[in-house]
Amino acid sequence: MSKLKALTHRKLFLPIVSMILVMLINVIYDTATGSAPFSFFYITVKNGVLYGRLIDVLNRGSEIAILAIGMTIVVSASAGTDISVGSVMALYSAVCCVTLAGFGVTNTSTYARPLIVGILLGILVCVLCGAINGFFVAYLNIQPMVATLILWSAGRAIGLLLCNSQYVYIRVPSFRVIGGYIGFLPTPILVVAICITVMTLFLKFTALGTYVQSVGINKKAARIAGFNSARIIFLAYVICGLCAGLAGMVATSRIYSADTNNIGLNMELDAILSVALGGNSLAGGKFSLAGSLIGAYTIQAITTTMYALGVDPAQAPVFKAVVVLIIVVIQAQPVKDFFAARAARKAVKEAA
Repeated sequence: MSKLKALTHRKLFLPIVSMILVMLINVIYDTATGSAPFSFFYITVKNGVLYGRLIDVLNRGSEIAILAIGMTIVVSASAGTDISVGSVMALYSAVCCVTLAGFGVTNTSTYARPLIVGILLGILVCVLCGAINGFFVAYLNIQPMVATLILWSAGRAIGLLLCNSQYVYIRVPSFRVIGGYIGFLPTPILVVAICITVMTLFLKFTALGTYVQSVGINKKAARIAGFNSARIIFLAYVICGLCAGLAGMVATSRIYSADTNNIGLNMELDAILSVALGGNSLAGGKFSLAGSLIGAYTIQAITTTMYALGVDPAQAPVFKAVVVLIIVVIQAQPVKDFFAARAARKAVKEAA
């Protein structure tokens, strides 16, 4: 019994249980409709590439997973959220595609400049956006939501201005690789794996993780202890901007065009939910990167499940919101405290 209690108190317990529940719904539905009970987990090679609902979740959830990495650091350090990441993704799309196609060109089958130039310039702009947000929050002490609201509205508008409110298509095979496939493997899955590995190693072999959590728990105490709180918060937003750029890179390559109206639209909400579903406190402090990633893929699994159940795409957000609400309520600290107190009273009665 003590082992079970210790297991339920682990930080990743509820995020993993939430993911398992979503998968269980798929198993029940497949069984009820006469399909193979575990078809959700079936992975096959179709037309030379990996195919299956699980692969679809990992592939389509890549952008959310990358954003969740940066959002986790921001939430932990500043006890606030960056609501501009979706617009920054769209801005990356505009900068990259306009650079590669040439200003005023909306459809091209050749590069006006090397691919690497477009990618690096787009990411540089996104890092600059993160630096602007970080400066407002860290050095001007503006509320994170208010500070990032500026780029939330301006980022997408600047992208539309660069593209002259039109789609900019890059019809070059090499441009589609990042959002497509390398051999049989979806490239976005590989991009996420690289991002996770790099961030994990960075947090392990540097003191950044400790600094971020210390500042998030108590900024004044961290400053007294010798930490440069403003610089750490600033760096957190720069990392978040970088992650938004990488997510924009995947999304842009996936559709081989700059669709500044739709790329990253409302994705900041999914990124914030990923952090919450991962068991992280939105009040800052200690964080679990693994929990956020599980949360990101749980959200994508819910979306994929809704489509598999035949839910209309226009209605899917409603069902998704209900499921997410239930999961968030289950993970809420007052709910945990209620059941813990109830278990304690039961133990006292049994002992008596």
